[in-house]
Amino acid sequence: MSLGKLVSCAIKSSLNYKPNSRTTITLSDLDTLFSQCQNLNFFNQVLCQTICTGLINDAYAASRILKFSTDSTFVHIDYSHKIFANIQNSNGFIWNTMFRAFVQRNRPRDSMFLYKSMINDGLLCIDNYTYPILIQGCSVGFYEFEGRELHGHVVKMGFEGDVYVVNNLINMYSVCGRVGDARKVFDESPLRDLVSWNSMLAGYVLGGCVEEAKLLYTMMPRRNVIASNSMIVLLGKCGRVSEARQLFNDIEEKDLVSWTALISGYEQSLMYEEAFDLFLTMYNDGISVDEVVIVAVLSACSHLSSIRTGELVHSLAVKVGFETYVNLQNALIHMYSICGDVFSAKKLFNTGRYLDLISWNSMISGYIKCGMLENARELFDKMPEKDVVSWSSMISGYAQFDKFSETLALFHEMQCAGVKPDETTLVSVVSACTQLAALEQGKWLDAYIRKNGLKVNTILGTTLINMYMKCGSVENAVEVFEGMEEKGVSSWNALILGFAINGQVEKSLETFEEMKKCRVAPNEITFVAVLGACRHMGLVEEGRRYFDSMVNEYNIEPNIKHYGCLVDLLGRSGLVKEAEEVINTMPMAPDVATWGALIGACKKHGDKETGERIGRKLIQLEPEHDGFHVLLSNIYASKGNWENVMEIRGMMSQHGVVKTPGCSVIEADGVVHEFLAGDKSHPRMEEIDGMLAEMGRRLKRLGYTPGVGEVLLDIDEEEKETNLSRHSEKLAIAFGLFATSGPAPIRIIKNLRICGDCHAAAKLVSEAFDREIVIRDRHRFHHFKHGSCSCMEYW
Repeated sequence: MSLGKLVSCAIKSSLNYKPNSRTTITLSDLDTLFSQCQNLNFFNQVLCQTICTGLINDAYAASRILKFSTDSTFVHIDYSHKIFANIQNSNGFIWNTMFRAFVQRNRPRDSMFLYKSMINDGLLCIDNYTYPILIQGCSVGFYEFEGRELHGHVVKMGFEGDVYVVNNLINMYSVCGRVGDARKVFDESPLRDLVSWNSMLAGYVLGGCVEEAKLLYTMMPRRNVIASNSMIVLLGKCGRVSEARQLFNDIEEKDLVSWTALISGYEQSLMYEEAFDLFLTMYNDGISVDEVVIVAVLSACSHLSSIRTGELVHSLAVKVGFETYVNLQNALIHMYSICGDVFSAKKLFNTGRYLDLISWNSMISGYIKCGMLENARELFDKMPEKDVVSWSSMISGYAQFDKFSETLALFHEMQCAGVKPDETTLVSVVSACTQLAALEQGKWLDAYIRKNGLKVNTILGTTLINMYMKCGSVENAVEVFEGMEEKGVSSWNALILGFAINGQVEKSLETFEEMKKCRVAPNEITFVAVLGACRHMGLVEEGRRYFDSMVNEYNIEPNIKHYGCLVDLLGRSGLVKEAEEVINTMPMAPDVATWGALIGACKKHGDKETGERIGRKLIQLEPEHDGFHVLLSNIYASKGNWENVMEIRGMMSQHGVVKTPGCSVIEADGVVHEFLAGDKSHPRMEEIDGMLAEMGRRLKRLGYTPGVGEVLLDIDEEEKETNLSRHSEKLAIAFGLFATSGPAPIRIIKNLRICGDCHAAAKLVSEAFDREIVIRDRHRFHHFKHGSCSCMEYW
């Protein structure tokens, strides 16, 4: 028989029970028995005796039984409610006991239902304790509507002058975000005590109303440390730490909360050194610490990457006996992980007696931060339960370390598990689609966001714009931009750069002018995008003008990327000497990309002497950089100087430098396919070879001849033609012709700059097969359509 049936049956059997003149249990016996009661079985025996003797029909005895039942952790709240429901002649104390029990057991909705049943039954067992309990339940459950109804009942029943009721109404309105209504209750109250003032002040703190809180604080007839601590919390939370410190200094008798509030304020305002210094002062003054302040200090240590300081705080936690507290243990795991000591974090995790979800997530994040993805995934797979943070951490970790295929695969698992992704997850997955040129999956994510009504904030919106632009889908990118409610400077930057890399330079520069009209101040990244647009079309004068305006109009100090763009712009336009002069006079050391732009310009414009001189210098400076070796080797090969070519290749072999192989990726039916130059490993290689042959036949009819000059090897012409035909982008194009359907474009991403022969071939393929081809190389997009390219031969 269940416990519920036991009570029901016992009570039913007692209804017809006629007690003898001699009862076997009294009220004094009841108190004695309850003092001995430690489990449910014992309680049931006592309960049955009170039923059988009829003692439960006594209102005071029934109230004692219910009070003990609701206060005992071993008695389920539903069991207590069953007892309550069968008590005859219930009084206000009994009702209040049941109301309070539901609120304390975090079931405030049931307290509301019980109150409504009392009203409907016309019982009205209400006293000055009833409404404070019920209003507190509304605060716990954030039930604004029910709270307003109770407020009306308070007025109707004449309890609006009870200060305890008033204080709870102030708190209820405050936690429900209705600080104005809380203030109205406060102002209209005929009686106010110190709790009233503190409650109203706490409401302003909760709502972040600094000025209102400061005014109320000055009006308080008597200020206690609770009020001062509330103000310190509010000022610290709003970044007004100097005011918080002044108030802290003015407190004559500081308590632990005062110190903790200011330390937390420093930590929240990113003033980590000040937080730790104050903690040291607190400790040296002999103030006892608690778990909360140690967690705040450990957070400061994490942000300072000060593992030595963190270890000292850890030692203090052990000394005062807080080490086993789960929140502190999680803070320690996080601190050690952030500081790179993943082994200490692992030791804490493995020896922890009380681990919660945060413990697992912190350990996974620690592994990821240290690049230990396999360990992170192993722990992730072992988790007893996962939340969105668990999935997001692992997915973001894969994306962070360029494991883009794994990113998409794990996101698919997340979907299958029915977990709703958050913004961080979506940003990581969209970024993975960008890197893999997985446009269809990116479009699915965009549709998922819209379908589920997720807010596209600046970060997510910018990531979507970037994805569409880098997949060559300009129209979709513009649609996302125009649909964004909040457009940050990063959103404008993504649009400007996106237009530029897709060959729409005029639109890119128009967008920059529109950005300025919208009073969005450009930043360093904006000018990288604008200068990039100029270099894609050889707009030298415009580029110089924008470079000067960056300094003179916007007071932005040019960085290495700006100088790199300027060098590339000048070099591509044949102004090699001027480009070299920029490098020689720039205020910082040139980076690899800047030198690469100059030597590339030398190769493009046939300035072989300058290219050879710079190339030799760069190989000495960067002996392990493959790009410099290859560029110099190509310059020698273009001169037919095979002896020097062999010398450079010998140097590469000596230093273990390996040329990055050409690689192209293409998405078909949601699957990303990868091709390397000369690749023969694809499962559909036979079809690819057949399509390559067909491409060759059609292109020859259009007058195509292989550009064997691109093959800088000392081999015969036939071998050069064969070498050219198996470049990675040609393999991807051949695959795309039969694996994807028109009119959708064939979209390809290549890791290196597209060669001249492949560029010429792609133009003719777009005409011969009437298919649009979009290739993104390491510099820009090439949109091939009807035999022409969007770059207009300037690349």
